[in-house]
Amino acid sequence: MIQLFGSKTRVKLLHLFLSNPDRSFYVREITRKIDEQINSVRRELANLLNVGVIKSDSANNRLYYTVNQKYRYYKPLRDIFVDETFEKASASTSGGTENEWAKRLKPLGAVKFAVLGGRFVQNSKSGVDLLIAGDVNKTQVKKFVKDLEQEESAALNYTVMSYEDFYYRLSIKDLFVTSIVSDKKIILLDTEHVLTKEG
Repeated sequence: MIQLFGSKTRVKLLHLFLSNPDRSFYVREITRKIDEQINSVRRELANLLNVGVIKSDSANNRLYYTVNQKYRYYKPLRDIFVDETFEKASASTSGGTENEWAKRLKPLGAVKFAVLGGRFVQNSKSGVDLLIAGDVNKTQVKKFVKDLEQEESAALNYTVMSYEDFYYRLSIKDLFVTSIVSDKKIILLDTEHVLTKEG
């Protein structure tokens, strides 16, 4: 356990992985997100792999890293890096990821549902990278997507619809909407808990 906190880069990596337990990241994406040099990131990833905190897997000609939720000290580490750090930042939000995305989605308008899929999720079969449902400002959505595309260095396939349309299409098991929500995904926002109801 003592070896886990050996460097600033390692601590940043632990924050990233433990606050995004269901997300996989590739190396260059990680370097952008934690703002550290790629050599330092590679070295610390190797250290964390060696300890067993994270695991790696290859998909789409890339090597992805994700937190190992079966790691012996996974829950105590989440208590340190997520509960204490991120809950202080927002009493109304339960984790760092939700807090970050809630802030980024707020300027778009009344977003009620948002998920990431496609290129954001390892082994996702969805052709849609982002789905947003709600009463939103289309200009702000375009800006939001453009920022995401710059972060990802790739064009994104995204869909925007009213929440009423989304909920109706979900209720009748519309093929397009169902294919997105039933595939591997990262839920950014679900204010009405529709996926909980569905499950």
